[in-house]
Amino acid sequence: MSSCKQSKKKDNIQKSNFVSLVKNDSLNTLDVFIDRKYFTSYMYADSILRKPVLFPIFTASEKRITRGFPINPNPGERMDHPHHYGLWFNHGVVNDIDFWNSAVIPKDPEMRYGRINHVKFLKVESGEVGTLKIEKEWRSDIEELLIKEQTRYVFSGDENKRIITLTTMLTAPEVDVLFTDSKEGMFAMRMRRELEIASDEPAILFENNQVTSKSDVLKNEGVSGHYRNSNGIEGYPEVWGKRAKWMQLAGLVDGDSISVCIFDSPKNLNHPPHWMTRDYGLYGVNPFGSNVYTNGEEQFNYTLKKGESTTFKYQVVIVDGVYPKPEKIETLYSNFIAEGI
Repeated sequence: MSSCKQSKKKDNIQKSNFVSLVKNDSLNTLDVFIDRKYFTSYMYADSILRKPVLFPIFTASEKRITRGFPINPNPGERMDHPHHYGLWFNHGVVNDIDFWNSAVIPKDPEMRYGRINHVKFLKVESGEVGTLKIEKEWRSDIEELLIKEQTRYVFSGDENKRIITLTTMLTAPEVDVLFTDSKEGMFAMRMRRELEIASDEPAILFENNQVTSKSDVLKNEGVSGHYRNSNGIEGYPEVWGKRAKWMQLAGLVDGDSISVCIFDSPKNLNHPPHWMTRDYGLYGVNPFGSNVYTNGEEQFNYTLKKGESTTFKYQVVIVDGVYPKPEKIETLYSNFIAEGI
């Protein structure tokens, strides 16, 4: 093949996987498209939101993988934990302020809840990869500034894969900030119904007639999720709280095999982290939950000193059409950690 033909072929490949970032000021979102297919939106200002999120999230074959409730409920999905939506980053106890459970309707009126505010876009760049850099602020219920956050999202994909790489730097500008050991954190997704784990516990569901019902026994039709971690541990609750460098959630959506992997950087605090994996669709990684996850055998409280910063890096890899085997996931993970912070 001539060098000219090779160049043209390379150009075509790049063009076919072009990532477009499109600001939609009327809806306060920034929408992400890959090869003109909708992928996700950075949603940063809504009456429901207490934190910016990526919502919803789709596969390369345009299957939605995130739950719609409470922003855009879908028939048959659970109506619990209204603070779970899309993909987010926060923690449950930060200087005694709860950012994790913060919602429009407070879970506990006696608790103090914080809010993470979008401040400004620092970079919006389309291309072979899409790069979005954001400045945010973590504020208490009395508007005290606890944390300044800078987060970089990098979006990429191909014909059967979608990738989100998140790098977050947290800075304590005015006071020391204590992240208290808590099971509720830190980088997490809320998955759609089909990617939950089958359960015999009753639940409140959203129905076709747009009213709620409480079933005596939870119906498991179509529920197909299955967890596996980097240590070869499979199933729920076996993986819950265990340390691992990566986790895979696999299942079927409309007959399509879907795998969602989350990778934790070896440079993150308390690596390998614990995993906040639940049967009802919460899928997260938490470096600050040692006490609960180990029944008190370990504890990890972390103080971010005034003027100092710490950085976290994660990657989400969404594959459809096939369930990647552990050795393939290890290769993807190696590629991720080779990028560095």
